[in-house]
Formats: sequence, structure tokens, C-alpha cells
Amino acid sequence: MSSAARWSSAVSLIRLEGADARRFLHGQSSQAIEQARPGDCLATCLISPTARMRGLALVLVDEGGAELVLLAGDAAAIHQALDRVLFPADQVRLEPPQPATLVRLLGSTPPPSAPGTGQLLHPAVDLGGGAGQPVLLLRSGEALPTWAEALPELPPLEAERRRLRHGIPAAPGELNDDTNPFELGLAPWVSLSKGCYVGQETLAKLASTGGVKQQMRHWSWRADAAGTAGPAAAEALGPGTPLRTTEGERAGSITSVLRTPQGAEGLALVRRQALGEAQLLAGDDDLLLEIQVPAGFVEPPPPAAKPVL
Repeated sequence: MSSAARWSSAVSLIRLEGADARRFLHGQSSQAIEQARPGDCLATCLISPTARMRGLALVLVDEGGAELVLLAGDAAAIHQALDRVLFPADQVRLEPPQPATLVRLLGSTPPPSAPGTGQLLHPAVDLGGGAGQPVLLLRSGEALPTWAEALPELPPLEAERRRLRHGIPAAPGELNDDTNPFELGLAPWVSLSKGCYVGQETLAKLASTGGVKQQMRHWSWRADAAGTAGPAAAEALGPGTPLRTTEGERAGSITSVLRTPQGAEGLALVRRQALGEAQLLAGDDDLLLEIQVPAGFVEPPPPAAKPVL
């Protein structure tokens, strides 16, 4: 999209107040947070001890602690998991999740003074609006500032299409017990030099060995203009639909689907052996899908070079 617009989505805020907030989050997420300074906005993954995905978040650091802006994932479950590992000696007060709205700015930048309500954030990752593009955080009760309200809002179908084509993972399709950050193209959300944290051992092993077994891809399918495979065939494409190569080898499965009168598109997890395929077959009807790397996908770290003996 070349014209200016905005794309709003619901998020959750989890406040961590206290002197140990940064240290605590440093050990419970994939990004280096402990040495962050007030005003920093860091992108991080919330993962299990085996590096399985729980959520995606921005960490807003301030003088009194830090705030998690949960972009994707179950806020109540993540809050419960954080509360479970808090020790009495930790100087951290964990507040309950609060609703908020994240506004992505497309093809537009805010005025220099950015008057009005909301907080402009400058994450170091592309959240779908383009590299270096800021986003606007609106807390509960805050209205869009006049300069943002002037931008047209993307219709839900267009917003979802943009998510899929950019490759922004969502729960439960892409964020679940079967995926890790590198498979989802989230390498910039992970620090490999920060030291010990939940899931660190698994991620370090994946990075050093190149052991990622699957990667996220965007797929699309167009209905047959002749009517032999019209829009009704798209009903066969759903999360969990298996994918095969044109030679019949297992290639992965679909994770997200957006159906339109013209066909369907979505995201899939494709096995490493099939990543070079430009087309894959889906379901019992052998629908031919076009496969592409999502626009925002970042390749996993290359395996460490072996020493020459």
C-alpha cells in the first residue's frame, strides 16, 4: 500500500514495577533487557524452557520498572507464568493485564511534535508498517490524536492480509508448543549474547548448529477462472491442512487462512527439505499453492563455522 493509512490491533499491557523489573524480564524473555535505559523499546519473545513460543512483546523501560506490550499470546497465561517464578526477594510488583491498542502507521510519519494522546514507540523491528516506522500505543480511555485520526483505517480483511504477507505470527496458529522464534523469522527479537535466560540453551543450540527444522512461509491460492476449482474449494484449506511437494513428499502444514472470493492465502510451516519449493500441494484435492518468504521474515542465524584442523 502506497497511500497513508493506519492499522489498529488490540494488545495487552502488563506492568512490572520495582528495581528488579529489568533483571527479572531479562531472565524470562529472549531479549537483553537488564542493561536497557529508560525510554528504550525492545522487541522480545516470551518462550518456554524448551524455547517454544508463548508470546510476542515490546518492553518499554522507564525509571520505575518496565511495561510489557503483549502483541500476541494469551495475556492471562503469560501473567500467571511470570507470577509463578517471582521470588519474595524480587523487588518486582506484577500488575494484572490491561487492554490497550497498538496503531501501526502505514506510509505516514507523525508530525515532529506528535501532539495529542498516546505514546509513540520506536521499536528496532518492523511490526508491519515498514522498517524504522514508529507505532502509537493507546492506553485504555485514550483517543486517537487528531493527526492519526486523519489517516484511514485499514478494513479488517486488508489488515489481516497485511499481517499474513508480512509474516507476523499469531496465536494459536503460529505461536504454540510446536514453534520457536527462529522458525517464525524472529531472529532480531532474540539476543544470543545476553547470558542465561529461559530457553537460552535450546536457542543457542539451534543457532550454533543451524538445527531449525521448519520455517514460516506465505502461501496463496487463486480460484480457477474456469470454475473447476472455485471459491468452495478454499473451504478445504484450513489450519492443520497438510502440505506436500509435487513429488508427493511431506512438506509441512497450513497455520493461518484468509479466504476471499478470489481464493485464499495464509501462513504455513514448511519443512526444511521443502523450503526451496515455489509451489506445494494442499489437502486431498491437491490444490496448488504459490509459496513465498514473508516480507518481514528474517532468516535464522547461520550455523557456526567449524574450525579448520
